[in-house]
Amino acid sequence: MKNSLESIEATWKKFAPGQPIRYSFLDEGYARMFTSVQRKGGIFTTFAVLAIVIACLGLFALSAFMAEQRSKEIGIRKVLGASASGIATMLSVNFIKSVALAILIASPIGWWAMNKWLQGFAYRKPLEWWIFAAAGISAILIALITVSFQSIKAAIINPVRSLRTE
Repeated sequence: MKNSLESIEATWKKFAPGQPIRYSFLDEGYARMFTSVQRKGGIFTTFAVLAIVIACLGLFALSAFMAEQRSKEIGIRKVLGASASGIATMLSVNFIKSVALAILIASPIGWWAMNKWLQGFAYRKPLEWWIFAAAGISAILIALITVSFQSIKAAIINPVRSLRTE
């Protein structure tokens, strides 16, 4: 590379002695073009993780509130013979339905927005359905893990405690 550049500079000085040579490498040009895209990717990743953490905190607080509101119902169900897994499932199903509805609403919007963004690139891959399915499954798993802690805690509590407060 160094020898080639020296040879080109010598030839340039022969034909244009008063003009300085200006050159650039193609890979450096592409790297400069995509630096902003990579920076935006890092920013979006940071904010996405932050949004997931905040959503999990809100979901955790909401599940704790719902478990507290339904503590008497849970106590009566336990006295009548409901299993801990049945109660945990009962408390978790409503949250999973809400997350599934959010996925159904957000997936087409996300697909449209990503297609619009990718149209600005000359070389791109088409969006595939499994990307949205994986995102939906991971959202449901995150919600289930977040809610399951409070659901299991409410399901294994002694029913006498919740019924005694009457």
